[in-house]
Amino acid sequence: MQMKNRMPRLFAETVVKNALKSITESPERGIRNLIDFALQLSDGRFQKDFFMVAQTMLQNEDSAYYDLIRDVVTYVDTEKLYTFGINVGYNSCTVGAKRIRENEKVLGFHIPWTILLQIDAQKFEEKQQRYDDLIFQGEHLGVYTWMLFVSDLSTKTLSLIERHPDSAFCVFCDMKDMTLSFLTEATMRKNMMVVIRYEENVADACAKLRSNKMLYSTWYPYGQNDTERIINGDLFDRTQEFAPVFTCLIPEINCPKEVHQRIYTAVKQTRNDQSYSTIAWDLKGDVSLIDAIISDDACSVSFDKNGNVCDWEKTFDTGHRNLFESNLTDILCNTVPKQKAYG
Repeated sequence: MQMKNRMPRLFAETVVKNALKSITESPERGIRNLIDFALQLSDGRFQKDFFMVAQTMLQNEDSAYYDLIRDVVTYVDTEKLYTFGINVGYNSCTVGAKRIRENEKVLGFHIPWTILLQIDAQKFEEKQQRYDDLIFQGEHLGVYTWMLFVSDLSTKTLSLIERHPDSAFCVFCDMKDMTLSFLTEATMRKNMMVVIRYEENVADACAKLRSNKMLYSTWYPYGQNDTERIINGDLFDRTQEFAPVFTCLIPEINCPKEVHQRIYTAVKQTRNDQSYSTIAWDLKGDVSLIDAIISDDACSVSFDKNGNVCDWEKTFDTGHRNLFESNLTDILCNTVPKQKAYG
């Protein structure tokens, strides 16, 4: 769904473009000025809370995030950086957040700020239009950030991203997906961030993404055995060597709840400490946190490769809960009505 009123976005783009020039010359002053300006224009609770926290954190002149910012504005193509940033910061967290709140009041069900999609390459070939429809329907409701987990990632999957220029896409992939054809196609997408799985040979993949001036992060699946290396910071110390914007942690299916709670506490403390030049992010915890700020109650929605809606713990019974059979409005109405929210 294309934004109806382009003037506010054009104004935001102009501000961000000018800020990127300033940040290149002086990261500390430039990013602080951008945060101050954004805080002045913020009219929603989520925006105000976010930028106030960022403003406080960046008062630390020794913050490792300044090194991260300096690095990102140096290697990432400017068009990619501000397009992705505008789509997340303005379309999703400003315009989209307001639209979500308005629609929730009228429609009577929860609307997540982001939706996770597990996509099977073969199924995508058969059901491509249904994925397109889902994203259009999501944008209509106010959803402009999408998390894609694609098995056997292909250039055809990236065509989905091209057809939705107002949304931001985080594409989670593995080392094997870093083919020449994928990189060639992905380089042309301005509204996506590649999130590569952290493993032994990740340096080569990150180097390729970097040489193509692409925005990228890393992700790491964790379970109980990973608790110590995350809490003591060893994982972040290692991932920062490859300069990812985010180090995204994803709990494994059988990860105990108490382990996730300990990890998420460590992730938030790591962010506050600002000791690593990569931003610690727990997908489960932070997606719910943002959603709770936008909509008061947290709501997590994802679709498995067969199109069934699910949350972190389970897949729901079919029946108006499959993206290949029902529209998003019906799915959310049957899955996350206001009086039966889950998070």
